[in-house]
Amino acid sequence: MTVMNTERVGATAEGKPVHRWTLERAGIRVRLLTYGGAVQSAEVPDRDGATANVVLGFAAAEDYVSGRGPYLGALIGRYANRVAGAAFTLDGVVHRLTANEGPNTLHGGERGFDRRVWDAERSGDHGVRLSLVSPDGEEGFPGRLAVSATYSLTASGALRIDYRAATDAPTHVNPTNHTYWNLAGESSGAATGGHELRIAAGRITPVDGAALPTGAPVPVDGTRFDFRARRPLGPGYDHNYVLDATDGDEPVAELYDPASGRVLTVATTEPGLQLYTGDHFEGKPYGPGAGIALETQHFPDSPNRPDFPSTVLRPGEEFRSTTTYGFGVR
Repeated sequence: MTVMNTERVGATAEGKPVHRWTLERAGIRVRLLTYGGAVQSAEVPDRDGATANVVLGFAAAEDYVSGRGPYLGALIGRYANRVAGAAFTLDGVVHRLTANEGPNTLHGGERGFDRRVWDAERSGDHGVRLSLVSPDGEEGFPGRLAVSATYSLTASGALRIDYRAATDAPTHVNPTNHTYWNLAGESSGAATGGHELRIAAGRITPVDGAALPTGAPVPVDGTRFDFRARRPLGPGYDHNYVLDATDGDEPVAELYDPASGRVLTVATTEPGLQLYTGDHFEGKPYGPGAGIALETQHFPDSPNRPDFPSTVLRPGEEFRSTTTYGFGVR
């Protein structure tokens, strides 16, 4: 049985309504907000059939609107991750962005996609299409960008996100979703102490103290970054993994909670996956390590790194990307 409905759950300070969409299929229930395109909750059964929310999120829409929060469940853009020096040069023109993490730009700037109310419409029988227009010059990015993210539940109950974007001037585009996962349940405490992780990646991009790339990707062999075989996950990760293959079908990552038996798989067409263990949570509303982010995206600071896969989008082209989060038990 498929269930899809929508309800008004709040408004911005300017009075713009915020709605919540509920998608339910194959025993999985996902709630999405038009504010920030946030995944507010995902209810998933464990090996005994008991259901729990496995996504970190605020209970009320007002908390998303009024609190900055750590990007809980949000759509991120225009550029996920960091841009060094809050600037890049494209076709010989220097573009200066909003610096919101020291001298650098993080997750699109001060008012990124996570701080916008998205338009929403039904997409088929199992999904909702969120869309917005980012005007030329927003947060310093060139070009008028029309972007959409379609959330849908597959026949097996997997959560699929299809991104699309088009521009009227050359620009950089790198969206992602910033959901934090705790397969033991969102209020169960630190996930980093009990979860196991596998990532199909033999390299990472090394970073400095500002989490900016310092050079070409390096092998994970013999380091704490090697998750090619599933093993327990501890704290201390905020790193981009260079995925071995990204056909969008074969899982590139697997998160497992031995206590509940829940398994989360990630498949993507993106070349990278940012592993973030939420170490900077300060107890409002979650403590350190309460959730694990597996952000599919291009590499950090690609606009300033011609040796990395390009994030340039030009007029007449369409940006297309797909990520699927599958749920199961073991």
